[in-house]
Amino acid sequence: MARNVFSGGIPTFRPQGPSANVRLALCVALAVFLMVADVRFKLTEPLRKAVATVLFPMQWVMLQPVLLIQGGASYFEDLNKAQAAAVAAEKSAIALTHRANLVETLDHENQRLRQLLNLVPRLKTEGRAAQVVYETADAFNRRVVIDKGEVAGIARGSPVMDEMGVLGQVTRVFPMSAEVTLLTDREQAIPVLNPRTGARAVAYGEPTNAYGGGMELRFMPSNADIQEGDLLTTSGVDGVYAPGLPVARIVKIERRADSPFSRVYCEPLAQMFGTQFVMVINPLPEDALPPRPPVETKTQEGPASTPRKGKRG
Repeated sequence: MARNVFSGGIPTFRPQGPSANVRLALCVALAVFLMVADVRFKLTEPLRKAVATVLFPMQWVMLQPVLLIQGGASYFEDLNKAQAAAVAAEKSAIALTHRANLVETLDHENQRLRQLLNLVPRLKTEGRAAQVVYETADAFNRRVVIDKGEVAGIARGSPVMDEMGVLGQVTRVFPMSAEVTLLTDREQAIPVLNPRTGARAVAYGEPTNAYGGGMELRFMPSNADIQEGDLLTTSGVDGVYAPGLPVARIVKIERRADSPFSRVYCEPLAQMFGTQFVMVINPLPEDALPPRPPVETKTQEGPASTPRKGKRG
């Protein structure tokens, strides 16, 4: 009979079962068998599929944070690229639209008439792209501030336009910024030309006009050849704006019997508020303008002396 351990007998500490070497050999043989069976007979393929099916939900859950981080980084990278491409495309559109407007204006003019009148050729204007930083909060003025100033070569009096037409004029320049007074400001006036008829006029800013356009032509005769929808461009007679830049379009004409003048309301083609990118055009150089006529000076001459008649002898 076996002796009970708890009855005061001495326990034995011999290892029970096969030895460690035997167990190692069995494990190695089993591993070799499984590898051969998997390679030759594909016996473990169903087991592998079952394990993969069971572990797939866990793998999917653990991969979601990684995919979320990768997707967020890719989204912000694509967003930055798209914003940079949009900025470049808008700047290019402003420059191309400006050139297209110059070409369209030149097509309306008669080459023979320019030769007969000995008109100066159209000037090639250059400009700089700028971004609108903010709009002034003054309710009585119509002005915006751009992010280019004296350091970028912006000069006082430079015309400013967006992709649609003339926006205004630089009135104050700082080292890193500049203030642009819009065409709808009461203090602004711009010489314009009607390409359809060749008539010249001056457009004034009037933000409170009855039709909300923000501009009007003053002192226009009632019988003037103007129509609603006529395009107005810069005439270039002031030496500030290059000729042919689109300015506004006539939206309403009021002819009154008790007045020899008509009230002509205009709507600027440029986006007065809400625009983001603008083009600052260099002012016309002084040598590009025709020379001024010489001033006639009056010389003071004494009364002409008449010879005396001699006495008859």
